Amino acid sequence: MSHRRSSSLFFTAVTAATAALALAAPTASAAPIPLPHHLSAVGITGAGHHGSDGRPAPAGSGAEDAGLAGSYAAPLPQAPVDHLTVTVRDSGSARTDGTFELYCHPDRGSTHRKARSACAKLDGMTRWGRDPFAPVPQNAQCTMMYGGPATAHVTGTWAGRPVNADFRRTNGCEISRWSRFEPLLPATSS
Repeated sequence: MSHRRSSSLFFTAVTAATAALALAAPTASAAPIPLPHHLSAVGITGAGHHGSDGRPAPAGSGAEDAGLAGSYAAPLPQAPVDHLTVTVRDSGSARTDGTFELYCHPDRGSTHRKARSACAKLDGMTRWGRDPFAPVPQNAQCTMMYGGPATAHVTGTWAGRPVNADFRRTNGCEISRWSRFEPLLPATSS
């Protein structure tokens, strides 16, 4: 009977330890954000759309594997274009309120007033496994300060992932989040 009791205690201990580990394990809050690869003359290469210095790697710069030229029989796929539509309301300025298009990689066709600096800012914020557009966590403790009535809505594609983000300035956390996205979002006068 002592054998039966010890195996029952062992089973209970293993079950409790497994449950404790399951509760202590971190949970994934978001899927990894894959960075698009660089489209070069020899195909899609690299682990992102940037060279080692953080700037887009130009085609023919030596960043691609030169030994693979001509080995592709199928047409090269098009590299994803980072495109965002930014709608700003109640920012305190008629010239910054409205809907603006932002194109990066390549940056042709943007109607955003500060397209180059906005693309550079977003490039700097993009990290593998992190959503730069993630909202403020619901359980965040934020200062009770009001930053004004400005709101923004950003949709589109960034780093190959869909974006649908809302911004406001209703407390310290939201104001800080808005500020991290300047110049994509305008500096407000409120």
